[in-house]
Amino acid sequence: MSNENIYRNVYWQSDDGLKLHCRDYSSESDKAPIICIPGLTRNVRDFAHLGPYLNGKRRIVMINLRGRGESEYAKDSKTYHPKAYVADIIKLMNELDIPKAIFLGTSLGGIVTMVLAASHPARVAGAMLNDIGPEVDPKGLERIGNYVGQGRSFETWAHAARDMASTSNDIFPDYSLNDWIAFSKKLYRMNSSGRIKLDYDLKIAEPFDSKGGGSAALWKALEALKNSPTLLLRGELSDLFSDETAAKMLEVLDDGELAIIPNVGHAPTLEEPVALEAISSFLKRVD
Repeated sequence: MSNENIYRNVYWQSDDGLKLHCRDYSSESDKAPIICIPGLTRNVRDFAHLGPYLNGKRRIVMINLRGRGESEYAKDSKTYHPKAYVADIIKLMNELDIPKAIFLGTSLGGIVTMVLAASHPARVAGAMLNDIGPEVDPKGLERIGNYVGQGRSFETWAHAARDMASTSNDIFPDYSLNDWIAFSKKLYRMNSSGRIKLDYDLKIAEPFDSKGGGSAALWKALEALKNSPTLLLRGELSDLFSDETAAKMLEVLDDGELAIIPNVGHAPTLEEPVALEAISSFLKRVD
């Protein structure tokens, strides 16, 4: 394994005593590091390709939010909330001596990024918001609400992949079975009994709000990014993040840009060539 593929596992403790986990890809660069925050049901594996892709050019930290991956499950499901996630991330930044970072947030991770920018603006060097804004389409939230917290398990990765394809084929219409297997390995894990199960606390569904629509608080939070370099990434087929919302966000952002990722829905994996090109171009501009 080459050096750029090596990360260290970092564990830190939340204010309410949870053992939390992230992957830290180190770099000798003095450029602002990237902190990656995954979506509602997702984990660090969604960003695993970015460590090798950046090839040690800058530090990149990939966070497992509480209740996901190797981070402990919350004792109180009410803490599965953006403000708690922000507190966890700020504590990690302090422990890792990261005064300021570029935040890359997918879906929920983008909401967390906006909330963090509003409460800790000095910690944000830039933002990449993947298929999310202050206003979300109820259709997309309803779709997510139909599966989040549903405790499926499977005997083989092929079974897990076929199940995902049956419910999500419209998100990635070009995917083959092998693509779905690779995608399933990001969302599921094999437990000690050999069953393939979801890699998150099913209780994250308890505080989930599927009403959709706009959030005045999030629009206000977005204003904290007004003068920060901000990249919006939108899946062309997204049922959660509309063109109209993206356009309204660009009116708020003085230094914002939009990249459309063709023929994918919510949310782009960021492995798409258009997404990687947009990220690379954005980072050069921030530097």
